[in-house]
Amino acid sequence: MEKIIPLSNLAVSKSTDLTRRRYNRIAAFYDQMEWLIEKNVFSDWRSQLWDQIEADNVLEIGVGTGKNIPYYSANLNFTAVDLSEGMMTKALTRSEEFNHSVDFRLMDVESLTFPADSFDAAVATFVFCSVPDPVKGLRELGRVVKPGGDIWLLDHVRVNKPIIGPLMDIFNPLAVRMMGANINRRTKQNVKLAGLKIHSTTYLKGEEVQLIHAGPGQ
Repeated sequence: MEKIIPLSNLAVSKSTDLTRRRYNRIAAFYDQMEWLIEKNVFSDWRSQLWDQIEADNVLEIGVGTGKNIPYYSANLNFTAVDLSEGMMTKALTRSEEFNHSVDFRLMDVESLTFPADSFDAAVATFVFCSVPDPVKGLRELGRVVKPGGDIWLLDHVRVNKPIIGPLMDIFNPLAVRMMGANINRRTKQNVKLAGLKIHSTTYLKGEEVQLIHAGPGQ
């Protein structure tokens, strides 16, 4: 049975602690909240993403309840981090159901404790919409992924159109309060601000959902 490896002195900002408490609060029914869209939409996108992961040593950021675990390849090594103890407990159960050995760690993506160049690839699905300081977190990915390694980001982002974009800005505070996720993040711009190199961007639902393949900067 895998165990969650905690960090005894995890120091986080007030905004990050708020995010952690929010996800701890909804962990018990989080999967039920997203069951329909996960089954009909997200599952296909996850499959499309994980089919491209060929690295040996993979870091998943924001493992949540472990929705990506069914797509893990059996011959790869996985480390999974998350802020929420409640969410990660669900992921632990899911890893046992699918017989995957995963190194679970409670950790803040804005301040990862791994040494530089620790992983061949990092993956985050629908995560950086809820990270308080996304640029700081993305810089951490660039630090812990080896030169030439891969960073894969699947996320919903702000639509850059005259009517839709401003509406997303207006409703964003409500979305954050209800789900903890921002609906108007400019993730591609944040990737560039973090100094990462973008290899490709795939649009999965208009401009609203993007799969970004990036890597550490020079």
